[in-house]
Amino acid sequence: MIDRDATAQLAALRSGEISAPELMEATLDRIETVNPDINAIVSMQDRDDLLRQAERPDDGPLSGLPMAIKDLSDTKGIRTTYGSPLFADHVPKADSAMVARIRKAGAILIGKTNTPEWGYGSHSYNPVHGVTRNPYDQTKSAGGSSGGAGAALAARMVALADGSDMMGSLRNPAGWNNVYGFRPSYGLVANDGPGDLFFSQLSTNGPMARSVRDLELLLSIQSAFDPRHPHSVGPYISTEDHPKLRIAWLRDWGGAYPMEEGVLETCEAAISILADLGHDIVDMAPPFSSEALWESWITLRSWSIAAKQEALFKAHPDGLKPEAVWEIERGLALSNAEIRHAAQIQSDWFRTTAQMPVDLIALPSAQLFPFPAEWHWPKEVASVVMDTYHRWMEVVIPASLTGLPALCVPAGFGPGGTPMGLQLIGHRGRDAEILALGRDYDSRQSFI
Repeated sequence: MIDRDATAQLAALRSGEISAPELMEATLDRIETVNPDINAIVSMQDRDDLLRQAERPDDGPLSGLPMAIKDLSDTKGIRTTYGSPLFADHVPKADSAMVARIRKAGAILIGKTNTPEWGYGSHSYNPVHGVTRNPYDQTKSAGGSSGGAGAALAARMVALADGSDMMGSLRNPAGWNNVYGFRPSYGLVANDGPGDLFFSQLSTNGPMARSVRDLELLLSIQSAFDPRHPHSVGPYISTEDHPKLRIAWLRDWGGAYPMEEGVLETCEAAISILADLGHDIVDMAPPFSSEALWESWITLRSWSIAAKQEALFKAHPDGLKPEAVWEIERGLALSNAEIRHAAQIQSDWFRTTAQMPVDLIALPSAQLFPFPAEWHWPKEVASVVMDTYHRWMEVVIPASLTGLPALCVPAGFGPGGTPMGLQLIGHRGRDAEILALGRDYDSRQSFI
């Protein structure tokens, strides 16, 4: 039963084929068997208490389904550390808005999924919970920052998972764990909490799953309209339309993004599935300067992180990992002119995407296959030295910089037997169109 997707599990619960306590027991047995080696789920709740909750699950579209929440989102009564030793014993008194929606939908929260400290970096390790390993090769990284979620899905410990994505944090671990991840258009899943709502639009929550129909199920819950958020445009509504789309396969952005051998070749297999479905695959020159995108990205990212964490940094200057300190110090040192210039590039790129003569652009979900789990981050890709801790994930920023919807689909396996994903990046607000394409792709792919 737990090898089925969430939609099938929920159907079995509704029909009486299996009871919620039986599903919970099978889930917990699987976690006890495989999680010690993978370390995807952390802060597990008491088994007996979870079984008692399963006896009387709340009604809703996820009624009785076990779920673990990414350790960046607050969960009432469940330890939430953000991967930081400063919050190693933190137990929130309330759920985040998104978690409250998931709990209200009837999901039973069994624990958290692992993440890098504060979500910085696409490799899920931290001093509180340790490193998450890839189920396809436990010597390798599961990606990040939603690496715990991706690995838990791949190892069949959960059937549905939430994630968040600033710099590929849904897409990289989805690709590396051979599952699906969807970064929605900015505003479809409303962020919550205090702080700026207009200038900092680089990050969003979204769903991860083993099928596209499951992505849509969770997205419909995550995206409930929130009147407290001026950008909220939910809820997500699926479409049955399956238009033939014009898709630009941008490969390595004209050579700008170094790629490990086998990445592009693996993604070509996924592109061929789209072509077989009748979609028009076209070659297109890079539509924008990669260096300009990168300049804008690292400026606005550091500025956003500094604005969020300046107070914490000043209170605990030795309590954050070096990459977080680097981001905050960079952000605090930026001038108004630098921020304004980055915002102008961002706006120019947004105008460019809106006018592109294609429905989607396609890119690999990462520039290399999963690297050794003991590394902090890869220092070079294809013999090109990486000058920051996240430059090796540069391929994801065309979607992130302007809040475009991006679906990561499994693309197959590389020469070493580990997975790779393909990003399908669309126009703002056309989420249903991309996910309809994903459903068609899901029906044809044979990787999962």
